[in-house]
Amino acid sequence: MPWPKRPVIYEINTWTWLHELSQRDDRIVTLGSIPAGEWDGIACPGIDAVWLMGVWERSPAGIRISLEHPALQAEYLRALPDATVEDVVGSPYCIHRYVVDQKLGGPGGLSVARAMLAERGIRLILDYVPNHVAPDHPWVSEHPEYFIHGKEDDIRRAPAEFFEANGTIIACGRDPYFPPWTDTAQLNAFHPGLRQAAIETICQIADQCDGMRCDMAMLAIRSVFGRTWGPRAGTPPGVEYWVEVLSSVRRKHPNAVFIAEAYWDLEWELQQQGFDYCYDKRLYDRLLHDHAEGIRLHLLADLGYQEKLVRFIENHDEPRAAATFGPAQSRAAALTVATLPGARLFHEGQFEGRKVKLPVQLGRRPDEPVDRDLQAFYAKLLAAMNTKGLREGDWQLCERAGWPDNPSFMNLVAWSWRKDDERYLIVVNLSDLRSQGRIQVPWSDLGGRTWTLRDVVSADLYERQGDEMEAPGLFVDLDAWRFHFLKVT
Repeated sequence: MPWPKRPVIYEINTWTWLHELSQRDDRIVTLGSIPAGEWDGIACPGIDAVWLMGVWERSPAGIRISLEHPALQAEYLRALPDATVEDVVGSPYCIHRYVVDQKLGGPGGLSVARAMLAERGIRLILDYVPNHVAPDHPWVSEHPEYFIHGKEDDIRRAPAEFFEANGTIIACGRDPYFPPWTDTAQLNAFHPGLRQAAIETICQIADQCDGMRCDMAMLAIRSVFGRTWGPRAGTPPGVEYWVEVLSSVRRKHPNAVFIAEAYWDLEWELQQQGFDYCYDKRLYDRLLHDHAEGIRLHLLADLGYQEKLVRFIENHDEPRAAATFGPAQSRAAALTVATLPGARLFHEGQFEGRKVKLPVQLGRRPDEPVDRDLQAFYAKLLAAMNTKGLREGDWQLCERAGWPDNPSFMNLVAWSWRKDDERYLIVVNLSDLRSQGRIQVPWSDLGGRTWTLRDVVSADLYERQGDEMEAPGLFVDLDAWRFHFLKVT
């Protein structure tokens, strides 16, 4: 099943989702026994792929460490005040083996789930973690050479950064800017044996899905890994980790899509190393903290680069959008990421307005009321996204202008989509101030005609003259965090 150019991805926390289905149906529900109606609900128009986050075997050692970690204990109780020991199921990124956890239905259950999605035209995405595995992963005992090693002095000096296994001292996984993840063992991305094992592992995963989200992918970049581990990693190989790994995997799985979780402005580098898409964390941060002009400048990047970004305002690593952005701003931010080029990522619970960010180690989450208004907004947004104009059309950023005594136009960002006669114009006020401006619509055939502008979210109708839309531009007046999503006919 070929991938669309601009896929819409829906992330599900697999363990908590199955727990809630089991509670509701008063039976054990696994990936192999999910009611067809649940799959029908997920397969709403506009969703192209489901990312089943956290299907691999959880580590017994990782669960023990999670239960002993004071900071994690506090985090569990903040998210789930009545959390118990049974609710701590371990981190999905502390992987014991790349085998579907039997508690979730095992490999057979995943096969059924993939078939149910495929029947509905939806692709399946799974996780791959290149940087680390659980401390009780079979490689720790069978292939200790795959890991970053320490010495006796290291474990005495920093017992939270190293551990001993079968006489070998192994570093805990980490990125260079934070303390180590104490429930993980650090893989050596420079080791040729590890690279071959990674290729075989990814090929096995690709046999079971249509694409992979690669956790903290930038940590395996040669310069980053070398800076993080120095001489412990050995001599840097001549070929980048991802170039070697992805090129090998694609010989067997040419249609698999690879998505990089990426930070530190390394998206372009990872795209060049073979990734189909990379997180656009910079846009997320700008939407949360920056002004509209910073967002507009972000959207001036090369279109080919933008088409390979994943736009989002929420995922399992970020706080819930409804809590972080607030009602009006979250809608403006959602509309922005949903109508830009590239892939779009939504998180299960985002449409319903969930506000509690759940630690990934928990298998149960608190009950929260559904925000029906927000749910209706997302239903309209998904339907509007699922059109040829936004799926296959040409995207352009629009110029905007104002007046010497009214600079509020700087709060507006606008862009257009066009596919043959199907046209859309989006204008968003990305500020907490009422703003006015002129939007210069970039279509050369507007003049001499009257145009109808229908807002696909609010259903408001406007009529405007094409000559004015070309120059001086379409006049807009938007309250704080408001927007127009206009179909132009």
